Amino acid sequence: MYGPAGMNQTVSTLGILPAELAPRFGKGGTIAPFGPNGVKITAVRAEHSSELAYKNPATNKDEVHVGGEPVGFIIEMENGFKVWHMGDTGVFGDMRMIGEMYKPDVVMIPIGGHFVMNPADAAMAVRDLIKPRFAIPIHFGTTPQLAGTPAQFNAALGSSGPRMLLLEPGQKFDF
Repeated sequence: MYGPAGMNQTVSTLGILPAELAPRFGKGGTIAPFGPNGVKITAVRAEHSSELAYKNPATNKDEVHVGGEPVGFIIEMENGFKVWHMGDTGVFGDMRMIGEMYKPDVVMIPIGGHFVMNPADAAMAVRDLIKPRFAIPIHFGTTPQLAGTPAQFNAALGSSGPRMLLLEPGQKFDF
């Protein structure tokens, strides 16, 4: 499980995974999990909390542990196509810099509100800061608190923003 250094350190320390199955890498670090000519994944800044909820098998009690620094991931395919999975992030100014540095073709952006950006903030981030070709809304509609909707996001994007793609579970979209 490739993941943020702090999260994987916690996972390894708790014995959830052995260290060799929880390789660590941090913000700005890039891994090539399928070899040097394959997919590349770079950890980038994100703004949200980061905890690990864990049921301790020795006590059968729920515990919460430090999850390390939150990150998003820039995933670059072999052909250079780039996806930015933003995770649970809120808006932050360095989104512009990350957009300019990595030039993602697609962003997977949270829109639900409460724990993550709301639809209007997410629309502003992709339209004014990141400027990808496509935006896929994520992290909405799974709990009552995540009330933001794709329709609200699309309306907030307006006609000058990137194209919103609303994917259903299991749906495939070719770029």
